[in-house]
Amino acid sequence: MNEVRALAGPYDILKNRDFLLYLIGRFIASFGQQMVTVAVGWQLYERTHQPISLGLVGLTQMVPMIGLTLPAGHFADNHDRKRTIIAGMLIMSLASVGLALSSYFEAAVGWIYACLFLGGCARTFLWPASSAFMPQLVSKEDFPKAVTWNTGSFHLSSVIGPAVGGAVIALTHSATPVYIFEGLALSTCAMMVFLLHATHTPLKKEPMTLRTLVVGFEFVFATKIILATITLDLFAVLLGGATSLLPVYAKDILHVGPQGLGVLQAGLPVGSFICSAYLAHRGPFEKAGITLLWAVAGFGIATIVFGLSRNFALSVAMLVACGITDNISVVVRHTLVQLLTPDEKRGRVSAVNSLFIGTSNELGGFESGIVAQYFGPVFSVVAGGIGTILIAILVGLKWPALKRYGRLGST
Repeated sequence: MNEVRALAGPYDILKNRDFLLYLIGRFIASFGQQMVTVAVGWQLYERTHQPISLGLVGLTQMVPMIGLTLPAGHFADNHDRKRTIIAGMLIMSLASVGLALSSYFEAAVGWIYACLFLGGCARTFLWPASSAFMPQLVSKEDFPKAVTWNTGSFHLSSVIGPAVGGAVIALTHSATPVYIFEGLALSTCAMMVFLLHATHTPLKKEPMTLRTLVVGFEFVFATKIILATITLDLFAVLLGGATSLLPVYAKDILHVGPQGLGVLQAGLPVGSFICSAYLAHRGPFEKAGITLLWAVAGFGIATIVFGLSRNFALSVAMLVACGITDNISVVVRHTLVQLLTPDEKRGRVSAVNSLFIGTSNELGGFESGIVAQYFGPVFSVVAGGIGTILIAILVGLKWPALKRYGRLGST
């Protein structure tokens, strides 16, 4: 692992050449991916007029995540992570080219899903390699700030990417330009990663066996603080799925129509970006464990208020609050997971983390929809918020070491 000098000011980390290149590259790639999310949904519904075609998008991308996450984590620990990131980006770029061709030539819808599946496979290998590689770009003391900048750039892309993607489609009446841009964006990111000075050389290569595949699970369950943080985020996402019901709230509860829906959908990423900007200007949390618990509980409280609200401004404010508390949770969790994990296991532990969080995102939306179908959307959102608060309390009681954890960035 490269030793990187700690930096003091909130913007000093941007003087770190490798981190700046990595940050810009990831923002460009994420911006393109947010545009593609809009384009794929628009194109599929325009071609099929079947809502189920949109549901199949999530399924197509979740299948490789479930099937390949453990091998991907093992690969990240036993091969050059930098090369893995570059290869993942280039394969995803190839998938975007496939989407562009299928759109331009109006190929069968099945080709769209095939390209999404290919991109999902590449992304599954990219995630653990990327998460495990970032600690090599900055010092241990600067890592929480690096996570803050990284999550902030992601949420910024989440705010403006879909809007730009929708505008491009509205102007061109085609998804093809969006897919072409995404291919170029991913290739640009791959080039920026290639230019990094930091490298990763595995200490020793282990054969891929069942024993080596489950090392990540074993480490997570043996390290109580990591298990507690992942459990918190897993259930908070699973239970706090208010965002999946935003179309229902916009149409039937708040009566604000599609324009209001756009504002509601921007609320959470806007809150996350505001929080990232604030965290970049302050020092690391001195009581990171209790801060994480309060953040998850605050997420639950904001979810409850949103669920009960009939005032549009209050509802938007609560979604912004959800974004703020969620971002605190992400920064603390990601920092703890990476810094408490030995480098030779980071890929596999990151894979376990991404598997839990990724599946809970999909299942959270499904759970919210099922409960809303039988008990109503308000009950679904409010019950999820209450459940999130209870999980924060139970985790604090079950793993008191988390409450006692001190300065973020120390080990």
